[in-house]
Amino acid sequence: MPMSATDTPAKNEMPRTPGTAAGLSLSLVVPMYNEEENVAPMLVRIHEVLGDYPHPWEIVLVDDGSADATNEHMRAQRERFGPHVRVLTLQRNFGQTAAMQAGIDCARGSVVALLDGDLQNDPADIPDMVQRLVDEDLDMVAGWRKNRQDDFWRRKIPSRIANRLIRSITGVNLHDYGCSLKVFRAHVLKGVRLYGEMHRFIPAWFATQTSPRRIREHVVQHHARAHGTSKYGISRTFRVILDLLSVYFFMRFKARPGHFFGSIGLVFGAIGSVILGYLFVIKVFMGSDIGTRPLLFVGVMCMLVSVQLITTGVLSELMTRTYFESGQQRSYVVRPGDPGEGDEAQWYRRDA
Repeated sequence: MPMSATDTPAKNEMPRTPGTAAGLSLSLVVPMYNEEENVAPMLVRIHEVLGDYPHPWEIVLVDDGSADATNEHMRAQRERFGPHVRVLTLQRNFGQTAAMQAGIDCARGSVVALLDGDLQNDPADIPDMVQRLVDEDLDMVAGWRKNRQDDFWRRKIPSRIANRLIRSITGVNLHDYGCSLKVFRAHVLKGVRLYGEMHRFIPAWFATQTSPRRIREHVVQHHARAHGTSKYGISRTFRVILDLLSVYFFMRFKARPGHFFGSIGLVFGAIGSVILGYLFVIKVFMGSDIGTRPLLFVGVMCMLVSVQLITTGVLSELMTRTYFESGQQRSYVVRPGDPGEGDEAQWYRRDA
């Protein structure tokens, strides 16, 4: 029987714990957009719960083109706490997914934690999630807001609909895809590229780089939003459906798109062949007039669609080969001269 996302290894199984001491440097990535009131409380809370973390750690704050004073507050907190607080400023609002990817690219830790900047998830859960990542030799631990403190109709209902759709399509059995609080092994995470609005599908994308058995979920705290306003609503459900189609395609056919288009093309070709074969028989052997039959038009269109889809499959295979051989492009632009990737960035250490 396959293990669920909340299962743990049997007691007689010794979990592998690679690189426990030297390999647990932590990068906490926090994308923020118009969260000026939450910057200072967030940094204070993070230092309260990670001040005793026994390994080097850093915070990567990503300002996703905020229109308020979020960036100024970030830089003020960097001056307050020290250079282990790193600030990335994006040129404009690229979206949460691109902001996450910017922070992931900048992160230097062997473990990367993602956290929203609205203070609804509690940073106090991060040490336990990191410990579970090590103890159970996992590649990802996702937060599960089991007791979610959000508006029922505006947030909970859309989230439940989206989670069910994603589980059924991707096959990665998690309760809460929308929880931003997640902990990863960096070397696996950096093999996943995020773009568009794909942050909700991170576990699904992650499953293309590692076994789903190495992905688990962890019940985390969730608080009502104290400051600012939510950027999501019921309309997000419809965008999730469209994005889910893309996720399904890339999970199944990213490296072989010709199979996807070619299979559909062959189906249309078979239908067209049957129709035209039937019309050929009644024309030749029965002498019937087929020139004005709608079925002739349907058969010809099926054959044309088949040729187009098979040709599209061949072209997509060529594009895929070019994509894999040419490398990948970033989905964001960092403002020049930002200290996020500068030499002055340091780790936080308890003995410093």
